[in-house]
Amino acid sequence: MTDVLTGLARTVPAGVLVGLPVLLPLLGAALALLLRRAGTQRAIPLLVLPVMALDAAALLLRADADGPLAVQAGNWDAPFGISLVADRLSSLLTLVSVIVLMVVLVYAIGQGVADAADERSDRVRVVFHPAYLVLASGVSFSFLTGDLFNLFVAFEVMLTASYVLITLQAGPSAVRSAMTYIVVSLLASVLFVTVIGLVYAATGTVNMADLRGALAEVPGGVRLSLALLLIVVFGIKAALFPLYFWLPDSYPVAPAPVTAVFAGLLTKVGVYAIIRTQTLIFPDDTAVTGPVLLVLAGATLLVGILGAIAQNEIKRVLSFTIVSHIGFIVMGLAFFTVAGVAGAVLYMVHHIVIQTTLFCVEGLIERRTGTSRLDRISGLTHRSALLGVLFALPALSLAGIPPFSGFLAKLALLQAGSAVGSWVIVGLAVLVSLLTLYSMALIWGSAFWGSPSDVVPDEDPEDAVQVGVRTVPATMTAATAAVVLVGLAIPVLGGPLYALCLRAAADLLAAGPYVEAVLG
Repeated sequence: MTDVLTGLARTVPAGVLVGLPVLLPLLGAALALLLRRAGTQRAIPLLVLPVMALDAAALLLRADADGPLAVQAGNWDAPFGISLVADRLSSLLTLVSVIVLMVVLVYAIGQGVADAADERSDRVRVVFHPAYLVLASGVSFSFLTGDLFNLFVAFEVMLTASYVLITLQAGPSAVRSAMTYIVVSLLASVLFVTVIGLVYAATGTVNMADLRGALAEVPGGVRLSLALLLIVVFGIKAALFPLYFWLPDSYPVAPAPVTAVFAGLLTKVGVYAIIRTQTLIFPDDTAVTGPVLLVLAGATLLVGILGAIAQNEIKRVLSFTIVSHIGFIVMGLAFFTVAGVAGAVLYMVHHIVIQTTLFCVEGLIERRTGTSRLDRISGLTHRSALLGVLFALPALSLAGIPPFSGFLAKLALLQAGSAVGSWVIVGLAVLVSLLTLYSMALIWGSAFWGSPSDVVPDEDPEDAVQVGVRTVPATMTAATAAVVLVGLAIPVLGGPLYALCLRAAADLLAAGPYVEAVLG
């Protein structure tokens, strides 16, 4: 069956396969701005995203069977033109991201974040779908671009859309919190473009495949400085310690579907950039960057989870767990072994799905109760046993309880760490997993256990995503259940998926097929 699907994928021109996830959502966004009727605006992304998913699946099959696919925009040969490159890693992450974007779009339509009848919400509806599609394009472009400057452009496309989405339906105090995200992102962008200038000054190129050879001729001190600067730039976007401070204050102020997408995707784009640049561009500096990344991973793991267990609001607990579990991914990269990088890739896939799921569930809780404060809600299982199940399954997976996807990904990372003798970080990872279970148990014990509490209207309607308490639409529940099923599918497909991650990791560390595909 796989051979048949791969054969079908080969019938599509490589330029279409690689370029469509970037261009199609931009065209859809432009069309949605022109056609402002509510039904039309809903229909456009509901058509665009499934096409993107089919394309990403074909791209993954083709890249896995034939190796990386490289397309030179405008027929300008690399390294002078714009290169789009799809290998196993970028294709896999594009597919997972589009699946998450599809499910959350249905969730958002069900919630009514873009479709309510009042004048303010009508203005939001006009903006939401185009911004959402631009975000989808930026995420895909980030994974598929083959040079640093266009990675910067992709980040700006993605972040511009996120600036719009994070302030939708927000009151004055929420906008002030969102400004932290905007200011930090702009500072990171300024630093990134500065580093790109330094890289170009040192090598005369910004094409990542070309940089692998060009940087080998640069003095070791200069090359190492550039490697560390890029870790700082992407560390801000990935919320690595000590650069994570913006995330717990920014994500909780956005509407629930926007927060779900941000939680699943935005930090992973930063982590992807770290993985891509450190394996492809700086393979000769791992003796220094490996220990640095390992220390940052350990600090991120510990500080993030300690922040999570100190919170009294579900949104903030989950926001700190995003920070903490970024440490697991960076930990795998820091080993710079095939097993370690494969574990990091598998953990990234798991974390995109599970973290998105948990924020979708949080949105259901807030919709039902009017708040997400743990000291003001209890007994949710008495009101909705389904809601309890929808929370428990991804929570157990996040904690790494077998047989869920978190257990498989953590097991892969722990085995990789044991193989290289990194016992301190292995022990810390186990401790953080136990503390993650504790943080999930705190939410369960406070929100789901005990006698049902009275509903509590939001204290500040101006800052509320929703005012008061409303019935939970069946579409929101169905979308959340769908993403829960995606999370459950990961361990079911664990063997083939991990084998794919191993092949992707081998490609990353060897880099030969990638360079050959781009430069010829």
